[in-house]
Amino acid sequence: MNPLLDLLKPYPFERLDSLKKGINPNGKLKHISLSIGEPKLEPPGFVSEVIKENLAALTEYPTTKGLPGLRTSISSWITTRYHLNDGQLDPDTQVLPVNGTREALFAFAQAVVNSKEKDPLVIMPNPFYQIYEGAAILAGATPYFVNACERTYYIPDFDSIPSNIWKHCQLLFICSPSNPSGEVIDKSTLQQLIKIALKYDFIIASDECYSELYQEEHRPPPGLLEAANDMGLTDFTNLVVFNSLSKRSNVPGLRSGFVAGDAAIIKKFLLYRTYHGSAMPLTTQQASIALWKDEQHVQQNRDIYREKYKAFVEILSPVIDIHAPPASFYIWLKLPCGDDEKFASKLFAEQHISVLPGSYLSRKTGQANPGHGYARIALVAPLEECIEAAQRIRTYLKLYKE
Repeated sequence: MNPLLDLLKPYPFERLDSLKKGINPNGKLKHISLSIGEPKLEPPGFVSEVIKENLAALTEYPTTKGLPGLRTSISSWITTRYHLNDGQLDPDTQVLPVNGTREALFAFAQAVVNSKEKDPLVIMPNPFYQIYEGAAILAGATPYFVNACERTYYIPDFDSIPSNIWKHCQLLFICSPSNPSGEVIDKSTLQQLIKIALKYDFIIASDECYSELYQEEHRPPPGLLEAANDMGLTDFTNLVVFNSLSKRSNVPGLRSGFVAGDAAIIKKFLLYRTYHGSAMPLTTQQASIALWKDEQHVQQNRDIYREKYKAFVEILSPVIDIHAPPASFYIWLKLPCGDDEKFASKLFAEQHISVLPGSYLSRKTGQANPGHGYARIALVAPLEECIEAAQRIRTYLKLYKE
């Protein structure tokens, strides 16, 4: 067996299951799960019709590169969303469909990391999406964690990274809007990171899968390609972005996303994926084309999440410091007790609500784990359940304070 597999840490939800094992929750209350970032809203109605119309395509093998129509629809969406020039992002060479961002982010590190170089590093935020860490380890690199804490407004402290670390960096993972905080890396910071990547010749992989869930309609989060374009770097050298339909369109089970950016990197990644056997089914591709072309359902989706945030924050603000982040569907809640495992276990026992301890999403660096004392709450349940969950959490917090 690959010995690197032994270096992988248990996944956060495995740890949560272990934490809850043996706890008998309040049987009078229905379970409300706010731990997993899995959208529970209805997908747009038209997508099921598109799938039905294209069931015959299940008899055909798809190509790894995907249908020209899918790559064109993705390129058009990126161009419009991030204000690129028409024709700037070539759908033939700079766009690749993938089976969701999780699969692609993991595979990407395997394709781009050169483990034969001395001390290869993959830099990532802390807290973070654990796929980044596992991908780095199995690619033969060492993860380097950059803390994102209250002091830095929950944006990774990129200024703390010394030059000798940048020199050994082969890949930088960034996530904006962030999982778990929902904070957004501003365009000037993205541009500074691009300059550093070009100086030290490493790749930036920008995970932007929460990009379409934001609070202010007139202020969508900036993206990495947008930041590069505004600098005049129109070939996107060393830059790759990842996005998907899971959160944007409430279809996590469709497993449909894309990778886009530097043509030379996309070419190599396509070669890797051809051997990897990760082509997207043609039926899924047709459904994806329809979803990328429609914005009405995405607007409605944002409106529903804004309702949930508003209600959740209003109910809880009298008992705890809480606010809606700029984007995503998470609340990164700083806990009064400081013990996130205790909070999660007692909340499950007394109120039958599942949330994720923040320390499960982080690694200890120096003397502290930046996720300790926080809980990640995913507002993925329907509005009525989110309201009930907020009321139960309020009851729990009031009793705790007393």
